[in-house]
Amino acid sequence: MNTYKTAEIAYRIGIHPNTVRLYEKLGLIPKPKREANGYRVFTDFHIEQFKFARTALKVEVLQNGLRKQVINIIKTSAVQDFDRAIFLTDRYLHQIKREQRNAEEAITITERLLSGENQETGNVLFTRKKTADHLQITMDALRNWEMNGLLTVKRKKNGYRVYTNEDIRRLKIVRSLRCANYSQAAILRMLNALSNDPETDIREVINTPKENDDIISVCDKLLTSLQYAEKNAGIMITHLAKMKKQFIPNPTL
Repeated sequence: MNTYKTAEIAYRIGIHPNTVRLYEKLGLIPKPKREANGYRVFTDFHIEQFKFARTALKVEVLQNGLRKQVINIIKTSAVQDFDRAIFLTDRYLHQIKREQRNAEEAITITERLLSGENQETGNVLFTRKKTADHLQITMDALRNWEMNGLLTVKRKKNGYRVYTNEDIRRLKIVRSLRCANYSQAAILRMLNALSNDPETDIREVINTPKENDDIISVCDKLLTSLQYAEKNAGIMITHLAKMKKQFIPNPTL
């Protein structure tokens, strides 16, 4: 097996030598052996493990512990427990698919609410607390959504907020999309687009940040990000199988 010094492996991977040391410190690669002079000695396995870790870390989807799962997969591969790493990646892939289903279901619920299906009748006025209880959300969540422009609430003459049936419908849309991990920015973008054009394709607009948005998070383009995460997980499984065959004698797949 070939051996490499820190600078050599950094050059081959295309990273800074300090990044090599950071990966070692975090347990994302196995600790390399050292020569008598203290220099680290890396192997072909380190190179493949670096490639695998960098592939895995390309995914930016963070919700529901997905990032933590990725780190665990990388560390498991680093100790050459490839069977376990493949199992964990397969479980990770299944969760990504669940997240995709949740995201699509939230779109379907939004379309149904926008169509007026099951719309509450009457002109009921709710207080903030009653609205939070009715929607089974916290008052802090409700307050946060209002502060971020997802809802503009009317007030009585005494200054108290009142929520109408239309407000409740809008809040149900927000709740459904937030539960599926769409960002508040993406939801606001969709709601604004619908205000301008009720025929807007909500799946398209909620997944497409504006060109002039200063900061774009992965949840501002959730559908695309989850599709990329699914594809990336498949690449991870293939890479793990390759490393198992290369570095474990007579592997049984």
